[in-house]
Amino acid sequence: MINLTAQAEQAIHRFIQGAEGQVAGLRVAVAGGGCSGLQYALRLESSQEEDDLVLTIGSVTLLVDPLSVPSLDGCNIDFVDSLAGSGFQFSNPNAKTQCGCGKSFAA
Repeated sequence: MINLTAQAEQAIHRFIQGAEGQVAGLRVAVAGGGCSGLQYALRLESSQEEDDLVLTIGSVTLLVDPLSVPSLDGCNIDFVDSLAGSGFQFSNPNAKTQCGCGKSFAA
């Protein structure tokens, strides 16, 4: 379904450990927006929804809503920390086109 690099898993784990309050997992979603039509959304959730797909990858839990599942199937998520900036990078086989910054795509 979704694959995480070791760097992404470590970054998510670090964000969860630094969060205030209980964290059920990291929501990975696709929403309308961005320059290519769809954009990735990441946020820590205190609880999961009844219809979420729950993925446990190593030490982290990912929560994916049913509408986002088809767009994220086979997606690889990496976390890059460099002089140019830090952040998650997505390699999505479902993206037909992607914007230059890699934050949005069209399916």
